[in-house]
Amino acid sequence: MKNAFAQSNLRKISFESNPMSLLNRAGILLFTLVLQLSGAGPVRAQEEGGTIDLTLDRMVDLALNSSFRVRQLNLSIDRTRYRLQAERARLKSRVDLELTMPAFNATSEPKWNSTLQKDEIVDRRSQIWEGELSVRQPLILFGFPTNGYFSFNNRMYRLGQKREDGTKDVDYYNRYYIRYVQPLFQPNSLKNDLEEAELDLEGTELNFRDDVVGIVSDLSGDYFDLFEDSYNQVIYQRLVETLETALVSASSLAEADSARAMEASQVRVELANAREQFQQAESAFRLRAAYLKTRLGLPESDTISVDPTPNLDPVAVDPDEAVAYAVERTPDLRQLDIRRREGEISLEETKGRNSFRMDVSVSYGREMYQPEFDLLWDDPENSYTVNVNAYLPLWDWGERKLRIESSRIGLEQTDIRIEEAQNQIVSNVRNEVRNVEEYENRTFAMQENLELAQEISESSLQRYAQGEIQVLDLIQSLRRETDTAENFLDTYLGWRRAILNLQELTFHDYETGMPVLERFGLDKPKP
Repeated sequence: MKNAFAQSNLRKISFESNPMSLLNRAGILLFTLVLQLSGAGPVRAQEEGGTIDLTLDRMVDLALNSSFRVRQLNLSIDRTRYRLQAERARLKSRVDLELTMPAFNATSEPKWNSTLQKDEIVDRRSQIWEGELSVRQPLILFGFPTNGYFSFNNRMYRLGQKREDGTKDVDYYNRYYIRYVQPLFQPNSLKNDLEEAELDLEGTELNFRDDVVGIVSDLSGDYFDLFEDSYNQVIYQRLVETLETALVSASSLAEADSARAMEASQVRVELANAREQFQQAESAFRLRAAYLKTRLGLPESDTISVDPTPNLDPVAVDPDEAVAYAVERTPDLRQLDIRRREGEISLEETKGRNSFRMDVSVSYGREMYQPEFDLLWDDPENSYTVNVNAYLPLWDWGERKLRIESSRIGLEQTDIRIEEAQNQIVSNVRNEVRNVEEYENRTFAMQENLELAQEISESSLQRYAQGEIQVLDLIQSLRRETDTAENFLDTYLGWRRAILNLQELTFHDYETGMPVLERFGLDKPKP
């Protein structure tokens, strides 16, 4: 019976089971025309005259194409991606040229004269033209940045000095050498900066997925609000058509029996109320459609049409599987993991702040200085340097220790948030799964009640036409059917919204059996 209702809901609403089928078919044709003119009728096979047959998939597609939020998210991803590329570029060779062109010096400085055993003021007049070319390459071992680097350098300068007698000396200097620098006992800034850039990009992509699923859920809620207005038109249009049929029967009974003349007036009052309710439903649909056209960026001249046929296919949900989807696909836990890793990096950098550290630098090359530029490469001599610089803090009143303790407490707080989030995810998903199951059972129960109420109304309409019951009994029966239809709609929408809530919690579309982002073609940000 459930499948039958899902396949023939509109046929049941159209009263084709009523013996007075010709009159009801005429009423349904009129109703279809009214709904099409109001933009709320069933889905058309083709779009004509600016009518948009709105489905959930199309609504999401229209909204995401014009969403400022999605554009902002894509730009954020581009920004963090460029930052990551910049950090990766730091692992490659780098060429620098430093120039001093020129440096003039005309100063008088005290210098120690060992012959005179005293300082004397020396007048210094010099001119330097200098350049140093450096090719620098970070040292990567097995794909791991070591924070040390090799450099290939060539330093050359021209030094001109003026003597007291007015003569001028010119010397040229050239040195080409290899240098290696390795920091020790301190955080590896090259590795940490690269990892932070990777985490930043991943976090931005997770925000993209989270926000897009939120947009999809909001749009789904708007779609079912529009569906509710469209289905209300079906409910009240059916009531109007039934009362119009009842009015014909009441007029016939009044002609045959003057004692029943008042019944036609009673039916007219009910008919006027039903028409007013139908017009209210039309107005609600029109206003909501106007709002959605603005949100979706549609022209005001377009007409929105929504198929008011409920989708009553059962949805199977495994609670354990739903929890697994929520843990694996939603970004909450991964975002907390990223935050924890960033906290670990911060703790490592805090430990390296004001702590013992050492820099080892070694160089070897060839050098030459001559008064003539052409002689610089004739007979160069070996040159080398070995430098070991160390920094040892002695006393800081506990500053470093307190900073480290503060960072450790931050990590503990993140661990607590992770545990709390895991428990909250499990609780929320299992509660929503129960909501889906309960609403689904209630929906199918209300569907059966609606079918029964429709049968009672049809039977009451026939019996009233034959004069077997009073008009109040008929009106009560029709109102009972309307109330049942409204209850069915409320229960059905509660079921659909429970499915949407579960979808947002798990990032899984249980109607299509695929991830939400994959269903709408949004499994990854646009490149």
